[in-house]
Amino acid sequence: MASGLQVSPISLSLQARENASGLTLSNTGDNLVHAQVRVYQWSQDEKGDQRTPSRGLLASPPMIELKPGEQQLIRIIRAKAPPQGAGAVEESYRLSIDELPVQSTEQKTGLQFALSYSLPVFVKPVGIAETTPHLQWGYSPQADGKQMVLHISNSGNGHAQLADLSWIDTAGNNSVDIHQGLLGYVLPGATMHWTLNIPPSALKKGGKFKVMINGTQTTQDGMLDNSTR
Repeated sequence: MASGLQVSPISLSLQARENASGLTLSNTGDNLVHAQVRVYQWSQDEKGDQRTPSRGLLASPPMIELKPGEQQLIRIIRAKAPPQGAGAVEESYRLSIDELPVQSTEQKTGLQFALSYSLPVFVKPVGIAETTPHLQWGYSPQADGKQMVLHISNSGNGHAQLADLSWIDTAGNNSVDIHQGLLGYVLPGATMHWTLNIPPSALKKGGKFKVMINGTQTTQDGMLDNSTR
């Protein structure tokens, strides 16, 4: 039995002049839903994504109860000044929206699933309407030669959401699928590493990565580092 908790939209972006935004939680199921919204500062390091509790954004209300068919607007309120100054980059947060167990006198059969969402929220720096990622791509073989590690650094002032990764030859005719769907994010100032089930030898010399970056299809140059990890 699946929960009816739904969330829309699945990401938020606040301009520096905006003090709040919002998302809608809805119950499309047949049972009462309790949910909690928590805010985390989102950063990235050598170990990957890191989340720390934060009050830089506030969720109002943080706890909700939804009857079947009900909706609730959750306001996401900026509680501190936006990024500003020379070299400012967007701030990154994650909203954790978790369904909470509900005590029931009715005996239910089958598995009961409680949904959990993790939504990105980005706050733009002062004076910048649109932020832009600037990516540097590299890849290296694993010791067994059957996998490779993809390294992507972001020196821009905005995040990069990466999806549908492939490799195309110099003529742009032949491609090798590497990863379908969402690969992940690279935040400003961060370097991320992904181990992929494809040998570097499958990537023909002179080709490029083909990838969706923030919803736009692009090609990216990538440098081979022959040192293994």
